[in-house]
Formats: sequence, C-alpha cells, structure tokens
Amino acid sequence: METDSEQLTEIEAATLNHYDLNAESFWEGTKDHDVSQNYAAFLRALPGDRALDILDLGCGPGRDLFYFKTLGHRPVGLDGSARFCEMARAHSGGPVLRQNFLSLDLPTQGFDGIFANASLFHIPSRELPRVLDQLHAALRSAGVLFISNPRGNGEGWSGQRYGHFMEIDASRTFLAAARFEILDHYYRPPGKPRHEQPWLALTARRLD
Repeated sequence: METDSEQLTEIEAATLNHYDLNAESFWEGTKDHDVSQNYAAFLRALPGDRALDILDLGCGPGRDLFYFKTLGHRPVGLDGSARFCEMARAHSGGPVLRQNFLSLDLPTQGFDGIFANASLFHIPSRELPRVLDQLHAALRSAGVLFISNPRGNGEGWSGQRYGHFMEIDASRTFLAAARFEILDHYYRPPGKPRHEQPWLALTARRLD
C-alpha cells in the first residue's frame, strides 16, 4: 500500500505531466478566454493608486501575467509545469518561478495580491490547509487572495489530473481556518442559470 507521501507525489507528478504534454493545446484553448470578470474582482479589492506586487499562482502559459504587466503592475508567475514556465516567460517577459504547489518557497509578506485562477483545485484536501497558510504568510497585511475553481463536492482523478472540488460553504471553512475573510463570491460564466455555471470565484482578504 502506498504511503500518504507517495500518493501525494503521484498526484502532483501525474497532473504536471499532463500539462507538460498538453501545453500547446492548453494555450490555444485558453488564450482567448474572457476572464475580465475575474481580473476586475481581484483588482477591485486592491489599492488602485500604485503598482502592485502580484503572484500569479498556477500561471500556465502566461496569459494573466501579461495582462497584469500591461497595467503597470509587477506580476510574478509560478507554475510546476516546466513547459508552462518556459511559455510564460516568453509570453510575458517577466519572472516566473518553477515551484510545485505542495512544496512552495515564497517570500514572507512579498505580495499585495495572489491570483489563483483555475489552479488551487489541484491541491488535495488534506494539503490545502497547509498551502493556504503559506499563501497567507506570503501576503502583506490586508492582502488579497483571488480563487477561481470548478465547483462541486468531491475529490479524485479526472483522467490524468487530480481535482478537489468545493462549493462556497467548504471554501469558506478552509479559508476561515487559514485566517482569510471572504469579501465576495460569484459563479461563472455570468448571465447563466446556476446549473450552467460550473465555476466558483471568490476574493478573500488576509486577516492579521
């Protein structure tokens, strides 16, 4: 029987391997997605009078990194996929850290905001409290965490990727335990009935 550590290693390795092997098709399928609602929700909760230090957690090929940079901010990307890191550096022209979510090494109070668009749901539930604690420590006082994930109730494999799906109540419980206060949440895509909105997005503020 596999140990817990071996299971986590397998989960992370298989998920990252999937993205490495499908990096170009992922880029083609997502580069034109309209995520302006997510950008607006994130930035609305942050100071609007200065350049911000932003961590794009799970930056993928760099679409969002590029956008934040065009606004004059100082975004830093982070991804565990080697191919995504290469693509993100080339597309954004900015710094990109290659780190796995289960072994993050982030500066203490290094960021005003963390943008986690379609990424944190890959973290198994038993590791999520620890990772959220690390994100809390990486944010400055009153810093903002944005999360957008496919919603649901369940955890396990979907093909070669591992996912942990939550609704708002479970999300609130995890975030409160890590000393985050949810400011707002909504479902995507906008303008659809709830059963046609598979995504849950939220903004949360770091509590000291």
